[in-house]
Amino acid sequence: MNSTKRLLAILILAFCSAHALADQALPELVLEIKGHKLTAEVAATDAQRMQGLMHRRMLPENRGMLFAFSYSAPQSFWMMNTYIPLSIAFIDENGAIVSIADMKPLTTDSHGSAKPAKYALEMNQGWFAKRGIKAGAKVEGLKNAPPAQ
Repeated sequence: MNSTKRLLAILILAFCSAHALADQALPELVLEIKGHKLTAEVAATDAQRMQGLMHRRMLPENRGMLFAFSYSAPQSFWMMNTYIPLSIAFIDENGAIVSIADMKPLTTDSHGSAKPAKYALEMNQGWFAKRGIKAGAKVEGLKNAPPAQ
């Protein structure tokens, strides 16, 4: 196979793999913060975490995405290819929110956790503020999350 055909085959495989990942349903988890219930899709693998909420045009009220990591560490997110204005809560291994940041769509601005975090929860921008949820609030239901891979 010549190099042009090989490159074309690699590009087709990458395109098909990206679409297969986008079409895969993520596991869902019900969480509760200060009496407010939400449903979160769980991104527990590297590929799922890399895709996140990219390319989506809307996020229903009280729905979000939980990013699960194997261990607590400083976490950082950006909004490249993400069209929805989001707020992100960084959560430690005990379920306490360590910090919350608002993120603008389609930017590469970095938003980092104030302390090491094992989880990050993205919701529509302002979701946490509207409910008076701040750093220190406890997120219930994380023990039911699929393990990070």
